Amino acid sequence: MHYSFITIEGNIGSGKTTFAKKLAKDLNAQLILEQFSENPFLPKFYKSPEKYAFPLELFFMAERYRQLKIQNEQDLFQPFSISDYFFMKSKLFSQNNLKSDELKLFNRLFEIMSPSLSNPDLLIYLYVDIDRLQQNIKKRGRTFEQNISDNYLQNIQDRYLDYLRKQNHFPALILNVTKVDFQKDKLVYERMKTLVHQQYKVGIHHIDLVKPVL
Repeated sequence: MHYSFITIEGNIGSGKTTFAKKLAKDLNAQLILEQFSENPFLPKFYKSPEKYAFPLELFFMAERYRQLKIQNEQDLFQPFSISDYFFMKSKLFSQNNLKSDELKLFNRLFEIMSPSLSNPDLLIYLYVDIDRLQQNIKKRGRTFEQNISDNYLQNIQDRYLDYLRKQNHFPALILNVTKVDFQKDKLVYERMKTLVHQQYKVGIHHIDLVKPVL
């Protein structure tokens, strides 16, 4: 393994948490999961986004910072970690959800926090097209997610990909999993796991995954 800290990212409904859990179990890694269910503003945000966007994003950022700060301090005891989010996620979602005056304050806080956190050694972005994301969201059945618009998902996707194209701090592996089901198809998952073991240069790398022909 060439990496000590791997981050799994993706849009809402892309399967990032499922993949992170499977990978951490198979590779015996410390697992860091975003505790989205503990955010009391999340259901309220989907009902009234303008009213609850700011406390929603502040809560998420504070919790992500707390978790990743602990992870940084534990590196000596657990040399290999996998998380299902990247701290930059806070900034990307805030750009999409906050008004200009709220965003200015949020960015100030973000700039104070971010320097004390490590970048991932490898970021894996699970790319799924919007139609498939909506299918996944409906399938998992979280009540507060059922009215997420295509436009909202597309804006989030665009912000992630734009950031990953422009950054030059770590390798970012974009895996197109739109047409596969790595949860059920063992061959697909095994290929994804193999890709994690390869070494990549800093920058963005695209791989389309298709269902294996037996």
